[in-house]
Amino acid sequence: MIDDRKNRRPTVIVIDDDHSVREALKGLFESVGLSAETYGSVKEFIAADDPEKAGCIVLDIRLPGQSGLEFQEALAQSDLPRSVVLISAHVDVPMAVRAMKAGAIDVLTKPVREQDLLEAVNRAIANDAARREERTSKIAAQLRYTSLTERERQILTLVVAGKLNKQIAAELQLAEPTVKLHRGHMMRKMKATSVADLVKIVGSLS
Repeated sequence: MIDDRKNRRPTVIVIDDDHSVREALKGLFESVGLSAETYGSVKEFIAADDPEKAGCIVLDIRLPGQSGLEFQEALAQSDLPRSVVLISAHVDVPMAVRAMKAGAIDVLTKPVREQDLLEAVNRAIANDAARREERTSKIAAQLRYTSLTERERQILTLVVAGKLNKQIAAELQLAEPTVKLHRGHMMRKMKATSVADLVKIVGSLS
């Protein structure tokens, strides 16, 4: 079995073109028990990136090549968004608004107060963990849905629509005991304990 503990352990990725800043931030994060990696540009980071690695990105807004702000916006539109904390020596209001609209956890001005940065990073890591858990749950629910027979999917749709067994039986031209049997199989496969639970699971599939 592959050991994926490295990918589960949160890592703070620092992308900044200033070597001294990278080293200082790496030291800060490691001093509080966090794993940290540093890169001098977006291009350098992309070449080594493992998108399945849990954690967050601390990203300088002004970088050579693709700017931090442009990269953050691209990440927000990707299949696996990342939690990002933006930092810059010069932050204006339009820039901060643009970053927050794209989902930045925070936008901090250099020199960054250590406590402010650590708090932002902790929020970013928590955000990343919640998003990954939601993604994992969605994938699991999709797999359970694909395991249903065509009849079970028909019944699922009608149950979610609020139909009773008698109504489902009439609509599908089945005997009510047959509907109950298929419904029971469907609920077990979907791991739903109630209609409300099933509705929630189905809602996560969209």
